[in-house]
Amino acid sequence: MKARLKTIAYTAFFAIAAFVSVTYTSCNSDKCKAIVCAYGGVCKDGACICAAGYEGTQCEIVSREKYKGVWQVFEKGTYTETNQYQLTIDYGADMTKMVIKGLYNNINEPVNIRINGDEITIPQQTVQGFEIQGTGKLKYESFYGKHGELTVRYTIKDLSSGMTDDFGVNIGEASKWTK
Repeated sequence: MKARLKTIAYTAFFAIAAFVSVTYTSCNSDKCKAIVCAYGGVCKDGACICAAGYEGTQCEIVSREKYKGVWQVFEKGTYTETNQYQLTIDYGADMTKMVIKGLYNNINEPVNIRINGDEITIPQQTVQGFEIQGTGKLKYESFYGKHGELTVRYTIKDLSSGMTDDFGVNIGEASKWTK
């Protein structure tokens, strides 16, 4: 009788262990089961892979919203004096493109930029007789808060005079933009 009870106990134990193991494995094998990614993001191995122009743990942040608006610019170029002015960043052709209006305090036509998370790229382009290119990075600023300051390093070449104003690309100081 003891041997039979032992056999039943062992059989029950192993059956329960097998059931728990299968249940645990099946619940954890799909790490994306309970994850919802916004704006067309796709879950892979328990993390969202965001579509271009979106970020965040569940792709819930529209990247370009951080940039849109009026920025106060403080800059001193390699051949221009210290200058302070406002410019506007607005939506561009798609979720990763935007335009700057009022760059260099006198360029009225839009300057195209690409955004990628907390970084911008000003691809080389000619606007209003100036050849422009550069990069920028958003950062936390104690007064303005998260994404309150954009440090931009760019060059602008006046095609009529041939002079290049450098804002921290090779020489000079980076341009500081705050909201």
